[in-house]
Amino acid sequence: MTEDPKRKLSEEDLERVEEYLSSPVHRVKRKPFRPWLLLFWLWVVVTLLGGVSLLLGRIEGYV
Repeated sequence: MTEDPKRKLSEEDLERVEEYLSSPVHRVKRKPFRPWLLLFWLWVVVTLLGGVSLLLGRIEGYV
């Protein structure tokens, strides 16, 4: 039989882990993740880099 992974720690150690994880340091309020905003900024960066590469290509005479 396989052992329960939590049983690798003693009860005392599990209590310490729970105390550590429930401390105020680990309760940080965060804004919700907004994938559309990330996609928008990714699109902006890729467009700008593409524009810069086209501009440099035209300056050098490749396009």
